[in-house]
Amino acid sequence: MTQDATTSQGQLTRVLARKDVLALAFGAMIGWGWIVLTGSWIQSAGSLGAITAFLIGGLIIVLVGLTYAELASAMPQVGGEHVYSYRAMGHFASFLCTWAITLGYVSVVAFEAVALPTVVEHLFPNYAVGHLWTINGWEVKATWVAVGVAGSLAMMWINYIGVRTAALVQKVVTLLILAVGILFITGALFQGSTATMQPLFSVEEGVMGGIMTVIIMVPFMFVGFDVIPQAAEEINLPFREIGRVLMISVILAVFWYAFIILGTSLMLDPEALGASSLAVPDAMQAAFQAPWAGNLMIIAGIAGIITSWNAFYIGGSRAIYALAHSGMLPAWLGKLHPTYRTPTNAILVMGILSAIAPFFGRPALVWLVVAGGLGIVIAYLFVSLSFVVLRRREPEMERPFKVRQGKLVGALAVLLSLGLTAMYLPGSPSALSAIEWAIFAGWMGIGLALYAWSRARYGTAYSDGMMQRELAGADPYQGR
Repeated sequence: MTQDATTSQGQLTRVLARKDVLALAFGAMIGWGWIVLTGSWIQSAGSLGAITAFLIGGLIIVLVGLTYAELASAMPQVGGEHVYSYRAMGHFASFLCTWAITLGYVSVVAFEAVALPTVVEHLFPNYAVGHLWTINGWEVKATWVAVGVAGSLAMMWINYIGVRTAALVQKVVTLLILAVGILFITGALFQGSTATMQPLFSVEEGVMGGIMTVIIMVPFMFVGFDVIPQAAEEINLPFREIGRVLMISVILAVFWYAFIILGTSLMLDPEALGASSLAVPDAMQAAFQAPWAGNLMIIAGIAGIITSWNAFYIGGSRAIYALAHSGMLPAWLGKLHPTYRTPTNAILVMGILSAIAPFFGRPALVWLVVAGGLGIVIAYLFVSLSFVVLRRREPEMERPFKVRQGKLVGALAVLLSLGLTAMYLPGSPSALSAIEWAIFAGWMGIGLALYAWSRARYGTAYSDGMMQRELAGADPYQGR
């Protein structure tokens, strides 16, 4: 065991209360995607088809979420998936699982860096000037890139100076989104017409084809509840409550997406959807017959960018920190700030990756959704398998939040996660493109190279020792 693998003298601090945790997870799951993609969901699957896709996808996420809830309450250590998969399947499986979910987190923070200048364009038309280059037919402008980079740096700074600040921002902004969303849904129910919901299901791709096209995006839209296990060592709640709050956040998000799709389809017919670049703000404007309403929804969308961006800076940086802390990544990535108690270098890495994304322009939005989605479902599969393995191998392990019918839930979570993963593979109608495979393969290749270097540098015995101390609840630096 080598001393240079020691990451920091100290630990994360438990400061997040119940409202902080709920805002963190729910806010993460309702980012910007629903503003920009709802119209395409309805066009792809039909109004009822899109709602069905999110209910089916939501059911899958609920089942996976139950496995997370039980494991998070049983092992409330930083890193979440990292700890569960290590205890169930060992060293290498733990790395693969955590590095895959980290791709999901990185893809979200990068997605938001592209989404921010996109939404600003709707508030300030023609602000994008200074042609840089063209990607996939889309002109990348200097001022457009500058907005995305500035947003990335601002969110990086908020997370750098402490999780308390990040949690406060999260609560305030999530409340704003909820208020605007409730206003929109209420207006649509009173002013909308069921006639505009036709066709209920996709005509071009068929019922199942349209639903599958939307379902493939569901994991990316729901990623966020797993931020709770990542930040488990900073949550100041009874362990049983961690599982409960996680499940409440997932169920709220399922209803949120279903109602947003319903409200939009009640207000905009297929022709209006085809002409709209941002369907939800246009539906809000139609519901209240005033431009201010559309602008208010765009502001809610910006708020969604902030909540999602913020949450995934927290989740991604803690996942990287957990890997470095256990000797699976270079030790410098596990450094904690002496005052703020945040994993500073991991946050800086997230910030740099987020700031690079706007240079690829708006086409990066779809690439990031799909490539990041594959990483997410792979991690869900590993967690579901860990749940099944630990139920069988360690039936007496203390589980403050114990799922009823655990064998059935675990088996369904595994099968459904496998099904989701298969949808990304060649041969599926929704398979990844060459660019998306390149993003995924490049990320996994970089991770495996860093893992191999760290394993040679620190040794497996070091990692195993750190993980055993973590699982035992001991200070890994005690006695040093």
